[in-house]
Amino acid sequence: MAGATMDSELPVEPQSLKKLSFKSMKRALDLFSPVHGQFPPPDPESKKIRVSHKLKMEYGGVICTGKEPSTRVASAAKQASQASAPSGALALPGPERSGNTEKGSSQKDLVVFSSGQTGAGSTDAGVQGAGKALVPTNVSSERNLSTSAIMERIPNRWPRPAWRPPWKNYRVISGHLGWVRSVAVDPSNAWFCTGSADRTIKIWDLASGQLKLTLTGHIDQIRGLAVSSKHTYMFSAGDDKLVKCWDLEQNKVIRSYHGHLSGVYCLALHPSIDILLTGGRDSVCRVWDIRSKMQIHALSGHENTVCSVFTRPTDPQVITGSHDNTIKLWDLRNGKTISTLTHHKKSVRAMAPHPNEDSFVSASADNIKKFKLPRGEFMHNMLSQQKTIINSAAVNEDGVLATAGDNGSLWFWDWKSGHNFQQAQTIVQPGSLDSEAGIYSITYDITGSRLITCEADKTIKMWKEDDTATPETHPLHFKPPRDIRRF
Repeated sequence: MAGATMDSELPVEPQSLKKLSFKSMKRALDLFSPVHGQFPPPDPESKKIRVSHKLKMEYGGVICTGKEPSTRVASAAKQASQASAPSGALALPGPERSGNTEKGSSQKDLVVFSSGQTGAGSTDAGVQGAGKALVPTNVSSERNLSTSAIMERIPNRWPRPAWRPPWKNYRVISGHLGWVRSVAVDPSNAWFCTGSADRTIKIWDLASGQLKLTLTGHIDQIRGLAVSSKHTYMFSAGDDKLVKCWDLEQNKVIRSYHGHLSGVYCLALHPSIDILLTGGRDSVCRVWDIRSKMQIHALSGHENTVCSVFTRPTDPQVITGSHDNTIKLWDLRNGKTISTLTHHKKSVRAMAPHPNEDSFVSASADNIKKFKLPRGEFMHNMLSQQKTIINSAAVNEDGVLATAGDNGSLWFWDWKSGHNFQQAQTIVQPGSLDSEAGIYSITYDITGSRLITCEADKTIKMWKEDDTATPETHPLHFKPPRDIRRF
């Protein structure tokens, strides 16, 4: 009592409002801020209140009127908290000590009693008993962990890729005298044809790689090839503005399709109708009737070269990619655009539809993107960037996507997850420059077990899966993405 009377008689030192506010703030932090790196034991009552509030806020509109779900959640939360908290003590440590603390103030520890009483004492043996906790408060706290301490980790829902064996080069075919720019496989899987900058089309045996036939007729490099599955026809297009139809029974040109104003860069056959689609440097995709040689539509709308096109039996039946960075889905009946996809920032030089799913990929120098059909919704990017101009892409029924780069890189991807499981690099044939390690066109055979690449060193290379590889020799290194880019 004498000490209290003496304190009351002492004059009160006048203090500024700023100093008082700092004192109040410091005391509040000492009480309520947790320590960085040390989580306070969970309090069952507070977790019960938090869970019930979250249920009410997020699911209040659809939750049933009965109290059974909330009671079940609260009881489960209570059991989990009781299992993780062996003691009834609640430790609320304070923030880091600032350098400009008041003189005479010693570092104290906050003791929280299980009975609800709190006390502050020095770090000595004055606190005893199992119902109390002694927490030092001189540990630095860089961020408030009150939220991260109670957040439950959500499992990543990104699909995990299946293990796939790597692909290896097993055959190199030489014969062309210029860059090999295009390739197409016969629907019977007996032979394939390649078009080159030496202005010839060569037909090769798929099993042995032997040359069967050489066709001449173009006067510039051949950029596109397609083989009909219903007729004995092969179609070719080149930089000479010509689109030719070859009869493979007579091995000669029987029709030519005139109308392009510049070089023709891509070519595709409709799977169910006798029409041919060609795209070129005149920014137009032209639709031809195969038999009458008449132009049905001129699908105009792109602002630059149309360099990739593919068709499908259902709407949208025509999809084109262009150097103007856009992809267009076309209404074939009316010859008009259904929608334009503007996700890419660079030229869309390659596209590949999945043989079984209603989806396709588009490859550009900035990214490889997957889209869903028929609406063209963006699904996701592939999880790596090839960082080169991608000239061609192909996907087989097993879900192995291959993309070929201008620098000779051949990357293999898992279709479902977008994981890049192999990064191969082509080797130029002896006598060629290293700068000629470019791949211009790739395609799978009908079975999807062989990959054919056409390259700048005038060779054709064939690839297959490595039969000797196992998950032990080539383990799967996959990290699911933390954030998915939407563009």
